[in-house]
Amino acid sequence: MTADPQQTPSAGTAFAGLHRAGEPLLLPNAWDHASARALAGQGFPAVGTTSLGVAAAAGLPDGAAATREETLRLAVALGSGPFLLSVDAEGGFSDDPDEVAEFARELYAVGAVGINLEDGLGPAARHAAKIAAVKRAAPALFVNARTDTHWLGDGDGTLARLDAYQQAGADGVFVPGLTDPRGIETLVRHLEVPLNVLYSPGGPPVARLAGLGVRRVSLGSLLYRRALGAALEAAADLRAGRTPTGATPSYDDVAGFAAPAPAGFDPVAHH
Repeated sequence: MTADPQQTPSAGTAFAGLHRAGEPLLLPNAWDHASARALAGQGFPAVGTTSLGVAAAAGLPDGAAATREETLRLAVALGSGPFLLSVDAEGGFSDDPDEVAEFARELYAVGAVGINLEDGLGPAARHAAKIAAVKRAAPALFVNARTDTHWLGDGDGTLARLDAYQQAGADGVFVPGLTDPRGIETLVRHLEVPLNVLYSPGGPPVARLAGLGVRRVSLGSLLYRRALGAALEAAADLRAGRTPTGATPSYDDVAGFAAPAPAGFDPVAHH
């Protein structure tokens, strides 16, 4: 499948425009069709996917390049939805920049407007090559380049990596694990592209992050983990003879999120 780089320029421009100084994009992350449609129904103009949620729902490991087909299948289901879709693609499911670019082109062709690519603390040059290849393959796709210097390391080398990624063509950069206000301000001052951070319950609230210059706040796997936690609490309450509390969508509400599968789509054939 080959994506037309001019397929949805207005959608890509709209998504980029949501990364505003003073009013950052709060990006909730879904793990299936129902969760994405429910979030869009709450007024979120853009929805991302969470690699942990997608992997866990399929019984596969996260961050191990094991969910290429599941990720593409979800993008097909969500790409025509009434919201802007950004896809968490781990490291692109390959170390080969051309293979990553082909996957990005497939995502763009089915309606995604953004892709999140993580470096996993691998060679910065390799990640930069992936970014450049993706931008050549699908110029209108918003590439959010993630570095794991704070997620997997001590933060050393963050700015150098981010500079390499923005020079390679990244439209935004993502530093999960960074919660220190001074560290955030330092990056914002030096970056030419929007900074994305991961919301942390123990870190600054969204309003504070906005004041620091952050232009995108992702929720990552938080909603998926909270949903699992709520299910466990409800089961424990029922076992103990208590009535579960909290919001519970009706059967009809959830059934209403269903959509017919795209005719003839075979994710394996698109590999």
